[in-house]
Amino acid sequence: MNYQLLAERLLPGEYPSLASFEEKYPPRALPKGAEVTRLAPSPTGFIHLGNLFAAIANERIAHRSGGILYLRIEDTDLKRKVDGAVEAVINALKYFDIRFDEGAEIGGDETYAPWYQRGRAEIYRAYAKRLIEEGRAYPCFCTEEELELLREEQTKKKEITGYYGKYAKCRDLSEEEIYRNLDAGKPFVIRLRSMGNPENKIKFHDEIKGEITVTENDQDVVILKSDGIPTYHFAHAIDDHLMRTTLVIRGEEWLASLPIHIELFEALGFERPRYGHNCSLMKQDGETRRKLSKRKDPELSLEFYRKDGYFPRAVKVYMLTLLNSNFEEWYLKNPDADLNEFPFKASKMSKSGTLFDLDKLSDISKNELSKLSAEQMAAFLRGWAEEFGTEAQRGFFADEEKMLRVLSLCMGIGGKKRRKDFTTASQAMEFIRYFFERPAAYEELRTESAVCARVLKDFLARYRYGDDAQAWFASVKEIAAANGFAAEMKDYKANPQGYRGSVADVAEILRIATTGKANTPDLWTIQQILGEAEVRERAELALRDLCGGEDK
Repeated sequence: MNYQLLAERLLPGEYPSLASFEEKYPPRALPKGAEVTRLAPSPTGFIHLGNLFAAIANERIAHRSGGILYLRIEDTDLKRKVDGAVEAVINALKYFDIRFDEGAEIGGDETYAPWYQRGRAEIYRAYAKRLIEEGRAYPCFCTEEELELLREEQTKKKEITGYYGKYAKCRDLSEEEIYRNLDAGKPFVIRLRSMGNPENKIKFHDEIKGEITVTENDQDVVILKSDGIPTYHFAHAIDDHLMRTTLVIRGEEWLASLPIHIELFEALGFERPRYGHNCSLMKQDGETRRKLSKRKDPELSLEFYRKDGYFPRAVKVYMLTLLNSNFEEWYLKNPDADLNEFPFKASKMSKSGTLFDLDKLSDISKNELSKLSAEQMAAFLRGWAEEFGTEAQRGFFADEEKMLRVLSLCMGIGGKKRRKDFTTASQAMEFIRYFFERPAAYEELRTESAVCARVLKDFLARYRYGDDAQAWFASVKEIAAANGFAAEMKDYKANPQGYRGSVADVAEILRIATTGKANTPDLWTIQQILGEAEVRERAELALRDLCGGEDK
């Protein structure tokens, strides 16, 4: 068969020489040992923890070695493309401090652009044409219906599904048959003519899993679709070579495709980048573990963490805990260090499924947020509120001084021990809401409403905003004593039957009346932040709505 003529018929016209691509995309001028890594998502609009998992690993490996991390968009499948998806990817990863050096919508060294695969179509066709000329690729005229029947037959026979061996019906078409199909205008794809034998094994060094064994590829995979656009397998091999990728960290689901990729690099004559296949993120589901699922688990999406307002550093700390086995020990010794100082290594990544624990992430988030200053916390909450909060929540920041006082109190800043009440921005904004909005509901009182009413009336009569904490508490004790409560806790403990309760019960009434909640930080400080008029107004409202205004 004249493969030169066939190549011209299938892909007519002049294409740049393959040597010209080598000149156009030269080896990068980087220090010895510098790694070039990439993140290469499809523009589907859904970016998940697995993407972040791989992105952190690729970013750390590249930047610790003095190398490059770039963003490539694999948009060969237009049916899956979602408008705004690329910006969503960039924004989501930027939130978690993933810093790209170049790439789609980022810019950088234009030498290796474009970073959208559809913008590189001519390159792929040039390489496909060369493979056809060499007899390593051929046209396939099988329809979708024929391929589906083929899969059904293989499934019925319990054989491996795919286009290979005796099932590769177009692999050995005669020259006459090929041209007859072309003259009839039959649509076709271009397939790789595999030279592999599944009986043969290949030893492969995985940068994460170590030495593994895979079978040779015998699948005649599609490399160019009927519209002339490449498949992922073909495009990624060419792009990783021309963009001078040295290391690919990707999910272990790609292990099944590794034999195909090994053969493609060999057929194209490229030096293959090193691969590392990271473990899947698992979830405890009853007695078993399973992979996190897009359909079942909202926490798989990165948008979940942004909308809920998880602190970015906390998420990164937790992901590093999962990514490198020695990170947790390092973090305990260096709790406030720049995370970029951690000596990240691909060889320290887990070789098997890793359990993702949202409760542990929440604990880390509490710890990380407790380290912030009031100003830092305010900035974090304001940023979250501007993007995800309600109009009312954005209004909380109208009085900056008040917000700082609120956060200082709620975080225990200046006290003996920092509080760890905040988990996420959304939870924190709900936690502090009573400072900015009067209670819409009250937690249940342990005291009957008539007693509650008398306590609140006494409070309104005695309250002086200018009292310091000691004077204020002395007044609360007086209210307690006047209403049958023990003013001193030691008296109540000695004779609990002799009192309605203790001064703590009176403080609880005042706390619920002021905030709607039974548990809050220091009540005197809360009332100082609210101001006298607001404290009195809230007591009056509680007298009506909490206690029913009764005086029995």
